[in-house]
Amino acid sequence: MKNKKIRLGVLFGGKSAEHEVSLISAKNVIEALDPQKYDVFLIGIDKTGEWRLRNGYAYLMNADNPKLIQLHEAKESLALVPKQDRKALVYSDSQFQESLQIDVIFPVLHGTYGEDGTVQGLFKLANIPFVGAGVLGSAVGMDKDVMKRLLRDAKIPTANFITLHDHHRNRYTFEDVVKQLGLPFFVKPANLGSSVGVAKVKCREDFEPAIAEAFLYDRKILIEEFILGREIICSVLGNDNPMVSLPGEVIPNHEFYSYEAKYLDKEGANYKIPAELPQDLIEKFHQLAIDSYTALCCEGMARVDFFLKENGEIIVNEINTIPGFTKISMYPKLWIASGLSYTTLLDRLIELAIERYEKESCLKTAF
Repeated sequence: MKNKKIRLGVLFGGKSAEHEVSLISAKNVIEALDPQKYDVFLIGIDKTGEWRLRNGYAYLMNADNPKLIQLHEAKESLALVPKQDRKALVYSDSQFQESLQIDVIFPVLHGTYGEDGTVQGLFKLANIPFVGAGVLGSAVGMDKDVMKRLLRDAKIPTANFITLHDHHRNRYTFEDVVKQLGLPFFVKPANLGSSVGVAKVKCREDFEPAIAEAFLYDRKILIEEFILGREIICSVLGNDNPMVSLPGEVIPNHEFYSYEAKYLDKEGANYKIPAELPQDLIEKFHQLAIDSYTALCCEGMARVDFFLKENGEIIVNEINTIPGFTKISMYPKLWIASGLSYTTLLDRLIELAIERYEKESCLKTAF
């Protein structure tokens, strides 16, 4: 593999409320990949969940408009087929006799069916290396309820929360929540990202609409304590010995760092990269980022989001195992500020995927 180009499949889109974000991220990843190192194959998943091979530069429509961006039409439908003599094969159902060999997959998928362990399990079954966390780390990082319980058990500070399931969605009244968490508080789907379905509840009138909105996206939701503090972010990179970027700070110009602020409004937030922090606090953020990454079984990459309270207390908000790769996304911007170029970052992520695959290939599967 060292003497030839790596055959890289970039997977994007997906059956998720974060479909458009994935398209924006993938566009930037594809444009930054070194053409001397990779033969790139574009695999776009439409909103029905169908995989199709995309060719050339016309794989996106309205590519420069985040509100209107969408996948272009494509004819060839794809499937992954496990093969013992090859890591994986991607077949066209229109010409099943011909195969497309892929060395490694880069899933630029955000949200459900991409970031939650489902597609990672498919890659494992298909025997193909893939970028990012494995099945367990992906699933844990996606489910905010399980994530926060694991952080709490690892003695890592996180915000107080209540979990609601759809079969007992009326278990807590507005007064019950205020008594436990105070006011205001956040309501959010347990398994989603990019602030989709998230609402800040400031009064009784906000409560029921926020609950109803969150349950549109998941059968389990979180009601979470509001933390007043600076929003600090660290990027993590690595498998067994992860490294951490310089911290950055997000200063939202909206009510909170919403989907619109992240992706649609160019003035939605201000960023300080790196964040203005004393060295002792930077070291604390680095250690908490590593501790969180390890506790949640992450590999490859993750973005760890924190709150820094006025008294100096640090709260881990959440971890994101496939962070955004848009032009304003913090994950790549923090590595650039830390001395790692966008292209070199992508190279390293692909190397980490191959390294993990080679180690796992040495394990016995029979005796």
